[in-house]
Amino acid sequence: MAEFLDRALYRKIKGMNRKALESLIQEFYNMGKESAEKPDVDMEALKAEISAIKGIGATRQDEILKVVQRRLCPSENTVE
Repeated sequence: MAEFLDRALYRKIKGMNRKALESLIQEFYNMGKESAEKPDVDMEALKAEISAIKGIGATRQDEILKVVQRRLCPSENTVE
């Protein structure tokens, strides 16, 4: 893990008032929340595995991938 709290940031935090520190903490929280919400799923690998299942054609495969994409990333409603 890279060193996040370097000397410059430490000095900046040390000189902050309560409101500025709360804002910085909120920003850190939002960055963590955004990174935690992004699923790490390889859609191409998932597509390949689904297509290998006997009885699933291209149309059904696209329907399945759309449902998976919608559930994993509600803000992105497109399938590659």
